[in-house]
Amino acid sequence: MAGDNWTERYSGSVMNTFGTPKLVLARGEGVRVWDVDGKEYVDLLGGIAVNALGHAHPALVAAVTAQLQTLGHISNFFASAPQVELAERLDQMVGGTDTRVFFTNSGAEANEAGLKITRRTGRTHIVATEGAFHGRTMGALALTAKEAYRAPFEPLPGDVTFVPYGDSEALAAAVTDQTAAVIIEPVQGEAGVIVPPRDYLAQARHITAAHGALLWLDEIQTGIGRTGTWLAHQNDELCDPLPSPPDIVTLAKGLAGGIPIGACVATGKAASLLQPGNHGTTFGGNPIAAAAALAVLDTIEKDGLLDEVVAVGEQLRAGLAAEPRITEVRGEGLLIGVDLAAGLDSAAVATAALAHGFIVNNPTPERLRFAPPLVLTRADVALFLDALPAIVDDAAATEGSK
Repeated sequence: MAGDNWTERYSGSVMNTFGTPKLVLARGEGVRVWDVDGKEYVDLLGGIAVNALGHAHPALVAAVTAQLQTLGHISNFFASAPQVELAERLDQMVGGTDTRVFFTNSGAEANEAGLKITRRTGRTHIVATEGAFHGRTMGALALTAKEAYRAPFEPLPGDVTFVPYGDSEALAAAVTDQTAAVIIEPVQGEAGVIVPPRDYLAQARHITAAHGALLWLDEIQTGIGRTGTWLAHQNDELCDPLPSPPDIVTLAKGLAGGIPIGACVATGKAASLLQPGNHGTTFGGNPIAAAAALAVLDTIEKDGLLDEVVAVGEQLRAGLAAEPRITEVRGEGLLIGVDLAAGLDSAAVATAALAHGFIVNNPTPERLRFAPPLVLTRADVALFLDALPAIVDDAAATEGSK
């Protein structure tokens, strides 16, 4: 069946929350996917930073297959070895003392768990940042800044103050002794890959500690090797070292390489604020998702992908910067945002890229975002950069024809 037919059936059967799909995909391998009409694409979005190992990676397929053949769902009345092993790996990754994990099915749910932890401090005030995206469930949406997402569902829960992202003085002015937590993305992905000043997170740690508030880092998009280190707040190229670990770190997206999972990791006193009965989830910590996550972590280590992310990311950023109609290139590793010259529409560029066989993302009208699989190669990057001038030419012609 052709793609147009599938799209028509999609529109007739699926709620219209995402608009019309750009493609109907049939299969994937590595960084490439094929649509139902047989056309091949290089995936430079990775399911929005999710497909850490690309598509159909043998290690991920083997781990999920083996686990499903052994033990699938078990409910939260029981534990499994993959769940415990993954929790120990994440505890070690985040650091701190008495670190504990609550597993979820998604990033938004991980942030819901974080929000509940903040309520158990006895305080309700949260400070979030302008441009932030923390999810679309009602609690996570209350922490998300974008008015278009918020307005249809207001009033939203919570007492939330938004401050300009990257502005330490504004943050200091907003945090009081009644503040439960400050939530920050180390790099804002949804806003177009916005990188704060180097000292921002360290300053946030000082400010929260001075007021007894929790520092909550949303690493849902930036974590699991995306910037070249396991977690972005540990990346010396992005930020100064924190004086002490964050109290809460939320993870999802790349953690299990496409198998749904999220994790809320808390340290110190924050790790024990939730008590039995305070929170729950049916599928969180599922052995299959946990086994998939362990396969992702093992493969990143075994194949040296953190170093590759740095090297391939540098190649991609340099090539993007060489295109004269790109005015700014930001980000680290394989989380990259670019600004386009005036008159160029990012949606037109994304459409032209698709026509040339490349999947890119346009999070804002002026910006593109790249978050490809961590297995992206130098040859893949060279292929895209060779096509980039023609892609921009086609987008410019589209705009000029309007």
